[in-house]
Formats: sequence, structure tokens, C-alpha cells
Amino acid sequence: MSEEQAEQLMQQMQMLETYFSDLSQRESTFMNILREATASIESIQSLAKTDESETLVPIGMGTFVPTKISSNSKIVMNIGAGIAVEKDFPSAINYLEARIKEIEVALQDTAAKKQDAASRLEQGKAQMNQMMQAMQQPPQPPTSG
Repeated sequence: MSEEQAEQLMQQMQMLETYFSDLSQRESTFMNILREATASIESIQSLAKTDESETLVPIGMGTFVPTKISSNSKIVMNIGAGIAVEKDFPSAINYLEARIKEIEVALQDTAAKKQDAASRLEQGKAQMNQMMQAMQQPPQPPTSG
């Protein structure tokens, strides 16, 4: 393997490592969104069981205001692009469950891409090891026979 080929392989490996890191970060973000959506569904279901409940509302810098939630039928949801809509509890849960399914599909896709990148990284490392071993071995003299 020539020095030029070795340099190209190193560049490919660096790009793959960056790609793998990006995929890992994306996977982590999806997991956080998934946990948040699941917690939201559990909270809505809990609210539906009581007429009135007490909670703390964050107002910034770790400061909270105690308040009572008196409505157990409507919820305001951010649906993206700065738009919020009022939904009843079953509709809100359906919306969140649909988002969870989308996130799970994206998570599976990301995991597959991450696995592919990991196997390509392993192949690259094996090629680098072979190249390093070939460079360390002295050339063999031709045998006469």
C-alpha cells in the first residue's frame, strides 16, 4: 500500500469517526425525546384520573411556583414551528404516541447506520493494521530454485 493510499484511508477513517459520533449524538437526542414523550403520556394519564392536582411550574433559574391544575380535559401542545394547539387528553395521547412511533423508526434507522459505520471503521482499522505490518516487514529476497 502506498503512502498516498494510507493517507486516503486515514482521511476516510476520520470522516467515518465523525459520522459515527454524529449518529451517536442523534441517537442520544432521539432517546431523550422518546423519554420525554413517554413521560408526557404518563403525566396526561395521571391528570385524567383526578379532578384537581397540585404541581410546581418553573419560572426560570431553578425557581418554581406552586399551582393547582383544575382542568382535567384539555391540554395545550406545541406541534412545531412555534404553533401550539389545544387538545383533549385522548387526542393529545394519540398525537404523542404517533410521534413516539416516528421517533422509534428514526432511532432504528440511526442504529442501523451507526452499526454500518462501526463495521466500516473496523474494516478500516484492519486495513491499517495490515498496512503497518507490511511496512514493518523487510522485503524478502527472491528465492532461487
